[in-house]
Amino acid sequence: MNAILPLLYSSPTTSHDAVFAWRHGAAISRGQFLDDVATLAAALPDRAHVLNVCTDRYRFAVGLAAAIVRKQISLMPPSTHAETVRQLTASFPDLYCLCELVQPDIDLPQIVYEEALASPPPARTPHQADRAIPLVPADQTIAYVFTSGSTGVPTPHRKRWGSLVENVRSEAERLGIADDPRVAAMAIVATVPPQHMFGFESSVLLAWQSAAAMVAERPFFPADIVAALAGVPSRRMLVTTPFHLRTLLVALSTEPAQGALALPAVDLVLCATAPLSPALAREAEQRFDAPISEIYGCTETGQIASRRPTVDARWHLLGDVTLAIEDGQAIASNGHVDQPTALADVIELAPDFAGSRRFELVGRIADLVNVAGKRTSLAFLNVQLNAIDGVIDGAFFMPDEDASEHGFASDGVTRLVAIVVAPTLDAQRLTAALRARIDAVFLPRPIHFVDRLPRNATGKLTRAMLESLAMKDGAATASSHGASRNAGAAPSTDDNHAARR
Repeated sequence: MNAILPLLYSSPTTSHDAVFAWRHGAAISRGQFLDDVATLAAALPDRAHVLNVCTDRYRFAVGLAAAIVRKQISLMPPSTHAETVRQLTASFPDLYCLCELVQPDIDLPQIVYEEALASPPPARTPHQADRAIPLVPADQTIAYVFTSGSTGVPTPHRKRWGSLVENVRSEAERLGIADDPRVAAMAIVATVPPQHMFGFESSVLLAWQSAAAMVAERPFFPADIVAALAGVPSRRMLVTTPFHLRTLLVALSTEPAQGALALPAVDLVLCATAPLSPALAREAEQRFDAPISEIYGCTETGQIASRRPTVDARWHLLGDVTLAIEDGQAIASNGHVDQPTALADVIELAPDFAGSRRFELVGRIADLVNVAGKRTSLAFLNVQLNAIDGVIDGAFFMPDEDASEHGFASDGVTRLVAIVVAPTLDAQRLTAALRARIDAVFLPRPIHFVDRLPRNATGKLTRAMLESLAMKDGAATASSHGASRNAGAAPSTDDNHAARR
């Protein structure tokens, strides 16, 4: 028999008056959330699939919950570009869009959130003081989360309600977010969008299935992050990426005299989407005076492990998830992973894995590079590059084997390229600093100095972006001696988080 699970976690101490979210500094109760969900659900069209593009995290959550109540599936593609929407429409012809403002670039029927929420709320059942928490079949598909796919066509990955509940409850237990009436609810400030798998799990569903409360705003710049944290009472949790974290720490260290960025107390920092270097983790823990945890997983499996990098470099599996190595390939199974899934990373199980359930992440398979017979990973090289004083942002790029015509080969060997934001460095000084950190065969030839790297909302770079910068006519090369520029921080060109999505 299919289990039925509540939309919101409840315990004997949980009431409808409990804070569910913070928006513009004002508290929103669980009861208000349930009323908004019922109102919006009644206003949604009779269609099976919805593209929820609300950037306000609370509105996104109301839209997601309303779709669940109506048994509609929310689609979460990697972008909402016209071609992506066209491809989605071809596969889901009844698709419509839920938005905060009319989106002229999205060619779909559109429901505007505020207009829909202006409808009268459905009546409650007789003698019902509070609206009942909806119950959802564990096997109900509530979302398709998409990866880009090898062909460029978005590839959907089914997310069942029961699996997601097990997933985030395991996360809440690992993070110690308990429903304790003696302790204030943890307010979750997140720099990642709710449509991204990491943000979906750790800033939306985590609030649904724990005593935590989401913060509607999605801050990006350091001052906005500080303001969002200051806008909610203690206890606070920051869900972020290495890119945002490093940019915030740089701003905090360079502007202390003016007092422009006075960091409020933070109880926990959760990081994902790219590898977090040990040095950045240590610096962040010292600055926040709070533990830094990382999440590992991928779009296909969701989050499957966590670690505190300043304490243990190994990853610790979540919940009942299991991991096995078959023919050199890591396979995740069980727990909230619906079917055995091959991971795109090279993984080594700890010697005491059977007892500890811990493993080491060597690198992403597609990230591994071989130069003149020596192997390393782009993630490792990127960590070393961004650890150099004076480097604001940077990433390595491995050209295709046939790229010699663009000058990326020496003595018949294709060489790595580095694209760097470093206003105070030139190529000679940067190369000398890299030589102290990596094997000489991996030194980049050439180095491109740029004003900024075109990172997306989760701080990621795609291979196409890097290739475009590397090939761009007029890009400063190793002979340019690093003209003045500015930008952001660390790398990842894959779909994994933490390595992650």
